[in-house]
Amino acid sequence: MRAVFVTGLGLVSPLGNDIDTAFDAAVAMRSAVRPLTALGLPEQIGATAAFDASRWFTRMQLTGVDRVSQFAVAAASLAVGDAELDPADWDGERVGIYLGCGIGGSDAIDAAYKQLYGEGRRVPPLTVVASMINAPAAHVSVRLGIRGPAMTYAMACASGAAAIGEALKALRCGEVDIAIAGGAEAPLSFGTVKAWDALRTLAAPDASDPARSCKPFSANRSGLVLGEGAAILVLEGADRLGSRRPRARLIGYGNASDATHITKPDPCGQIAAMSRALRDAGMAPPQVGYVNAHGTATQAGDSTETRAIRAVWGDAADRLAVSSTKAVHGHLLGAAGALELALTIGALERGVLPPTAHLDQADPDCDLDYLAEGPRTLSGLRAAMSNSFGFGGSNVSLIAAKAD
Repeated sequence: MRAVFVTGLGLVSPLGNDIDTAFDAAVAMRSAVRPLTALGLPEQIGATAAFDASRWFTRMQLTGVDRVSQFAVAAASLAVGDAELDPADWDGERVGIYLGCGIGGSDAIDAAYKQLYGEGRRVPPLTVVASMINAPAAHVSVRLGIRGPAMTYAMACASGAAAIGEALKALRCGEVDIAIAGGAEAPLSFGTVKAWDALRTLAAPDASDPARSCKPFSANRSGLVLGEGAAILVLEGADRLGSRRPRARLIGYGNASDATHITKPDPCGQIAAMSRALRDAGMAPPQVGYVNAHGTATQAGDSTETRAIRAVWGDAADRLAVSSTKAVHGHLLGAAGALELALTIGALERGVLPPTAHLDQADPDCDLDYLAEGPRTLSGLRAAMSNSFGFGGSNVSLIAAKAD
């Protein structure tokens, strides 16, 4: 199987719209979590992305294009530029899109229901095409002239990670020469936030500082914080690199289902996903020096992931560095795995591990080295894992290694 490299990264994220800015913010623990006042929900918190759609679309082009698709087009275009590729030069039939999305056009659905049920008016005519879950991949295809497979993966919070893993498989077997892979999500609409609030999974705002509300692995954690954005990777085989220097090599992918409960996590599925990723990479657990954990800051999720990591790493678990960057950028649902893999690649490139912010009170059930004291330099880091676990019992683990 051909070696697969990450040659480009593109981001639209709460921490910034390029990998350097976003990684620096994660390392410095600069939280993007704020009250959602502009949404009319000052009692709720979320992590929004600073985004100017006019950079990427004309007013006419924006007709019927939901925010989630805008994110995807922007991030994909940035990733292609970062890879030093020009769509005018490639064979579009040999390029594929592999995109994760958990919800789809949240804003379009919200606006349609408001007009229909709240105001008694007709639904906007482009509601279907704006809200369909494959719209982000379709818009990327149109924008970049991609005529290969345009695949959308909907696996809740594991969507983006699964899309990247499936892109890795497609490249390995020669189905495509270039893969545009990642995730996009824009869940910060009034109705979607209210739906998550009804599920009783959202964090309570920290009374002293709302920016500190997401507290993965902490004894006083109260739930997750929703975020928005997109993260896209360009993946290529070694035969295409030429003089370009890749950012990282993608070496492992594991995908497993719990088959136990629709929302309650099960360590068995997580253990299987991590073990399969290690086996796919041909690595033993101690060879992976860092895990960017799923770490949503829910009571059940954090302790379950801790147990699963301990089961996989065994006696080496106490020497493993683990952190959750969701503390500062929130949970991007279908885009979470892609953003967190991008930050994991940033750690490999710089030899610096981002910490778990706001972990002031240790939970006895979460007893790994979560880098609570701050970032850590680890110059010998060669390989790192990123975990993404979602509702429906979906579990995905990815392993990246230094490009050399």
